[in-house]
Amino acid sequence: MSDAPALSVVVPAYDEAAVLPAFAARLRPVLDGLAAGGRLDGYEVLVVDDGSRDDTPLVLARLRRQWPQLRVVRLRTNSGHQAALSAGLRRARGREGVLTMDADLQDPPEVLPDVLAAAATAEVVYAVRGDRSVDTALKRGTASAFYRLVRRLGLGAPAQAGDFRWLSRAALDVVLQLPEQHRVLRLVVPALGFEAATVAYVRAARGAGRTKYPVHRMLALSLDAITGSSTAPLRLATLFGLGGAAVTFLLLLYALVSFLFGSTVPGWTSTVAVVAGVGTLQLLCLGVLGEYVGRLYVQAQGRPAYLVASDSADDPP
Repeated sequence: MSDAPALSVVVPAYDEAAVLPAFAARLRPVLDGLAAGGRLDGYEVLVVDDGSRDDTPLVLARLRRQWPQLRVVRLRTNSGHQAALSAGLRRARGREGVLTMDADLQDPPEVLPDVLAAAATAEVVYAVRGDRSVDTALKRGTASAFYRLVRRLGLGAPAQAGDFRWLSRAALDVVLQLPEQHRVLRLVVPALGFEAATVAYVRAARGAGRTKYPVHRMLALSLDAITGSSTAPLRLATLFGLGGAAVTFLLLLYALVSFLFGSTVPGWTSTVAVVAGVGTLQLLCLGVLGEYVGRLYVQAQGRPAYLVASDSADDPP
């Protein structure tokens, strides 16, 4: 990797044709300025096209003709944001480190110099959203709830830190050795315990196009993140079971005392309430267990999380 650039910028993109020209127009001057100033000994921008259905491949092809450092990896199918990130990290050649960010311009490219400055004393640098006023109240509320839950579970992810981060080559090599196929990096990376720093930035409005993370996808990502990083939900199922057993014991004791004193009256309402309550607890516990069984099933299948269709780095000169 002696001829590799110092930095790889990994950018997953799915149906981002509308925003990619503006993204390139803002990112390239920042990186070229760092290289010209001697702060960066070469770079590559690796855009992972996550099976886009719009003109993203055509836009990237046009940009590549004007920007030699731009590299395009295209996945065969839409594999998801985290899988696209993993594909980019696997193929990144940056000998000093890798920076990941989104293409929608909500992660401002102008923050990169601050992130790289912080990287001088840390193995991992998280860019955290110090101001999310451009997001909807629903998104801000769900994000805050997610980070509070993550902290309660002891997972240690920095609050308001998404996938805008820098990884040293040493940290990246450790991430690539992990056997998980469907990992959520925003929780996996903090769990590794590398020396970390944070850089705050103001989250900007999306440059163009529509969000690729509506509520149902955010919920799915949160579920994957928690079940993939913590066994706390399993412990919660156990606590529910113990609580249900305690309530059942008290109900049986109450029924026995009532029988001894001759005050038992058959009641449809109480019967339905008990059966429904116990049934609800059972279903909830089975659902939590099912999430883990499903992950074990997917892991046992051994199917790759993504398939690369092409890499512009393999094109003949």
